[in-house]
Amino acid sequence: MHELSAVLAIAHRDLVKLLRDRTRLVADLAFPMIIIGVLGVSLQAGFGDVADFDFLTFVFTGVLAQTLWQSSALGVISLIEDRENDFSQEIFVSPISRYSIVLGKVLGESLVALPQGVAIIAFGFLLGIPLSLAVLAALVPVLLIVTLFGGAFGVLVLSRLPNRRAATQIFPFVMLPQFFLAGVFNPISGLPPVLDIASRLAPMRYAVDFLRNVYYSIHAERVEVPIASTGTNLAIIGALFVAFIAVGTTLFVRAEQNR
Repeated sequence: MHELSAVLAIAHRDLVKLLRDRTRLVADLAFPMIIIGVLGVSLQAGFGDVADFDFLTFVFTGVLAQTLWQSSALGVISLIEDRENDFSQEIFVSPISRYSIVLGKVLGESLVALPQGVAIIAFGFLLGIPLSLAVLAALVPVLLIVTLFGGAFGVLVLSRLPNRRAATQIFPFVMLPQFFLAGVFNPISGLPPVLDIASRLAPMRYAVDFLRNVYYSIHAERVEVPIASTGTNLAIIGALFVAFIAVGTTLFVRAEQNR
């Protein structure tokens, strides 16, 4: 209970910081809606009838998973901000597990990302995306898993970065290729061997495919969309989450001890 209280306290701190940052709230909500509205509608208008495929729903599900995964991963930059303000050292000398501290940060950024999911789903209703009560109920745990997975990936990437400037320079190179390798906007079945290997190495792929697994299991598409089964994606996400948290926490704590 002592460790759980610490995790929840750290998570609550990050959630309160978001509610006070109105600029971030507006930016986080506006960007995915623009992508879905412009790209999804354009692809559907240009190719939907010819390919007999619902591109709008495809882009919607991809952007929903990508946005929450990326938001949670980027949000962990607050670990670096805490390091620069010496707040992280104050936390690490407290009598709680270092893993609890990192898990608290990941949980906090996951809670921060979830309101984006609610806004994107509401926007999906306006666009006419099929969103039944069964889909909404099924997406609740999926969105939480996706955000936790993204936060764990963020811990791994940020664990060895010295400052926020380095993080803002590195993250675009880490994130942008995954947009296409993960199939956020484009189907990735039948990729050339080199790109197929790169796609399998992209963690975002499994978050996007997992969400589509659940969505299309209820609202089936005439064309096969998910790449792997739900169980396979969930197993890979679970294994990567544990690995990212374990390695990322170890590297981050080691960097703190060497300061």
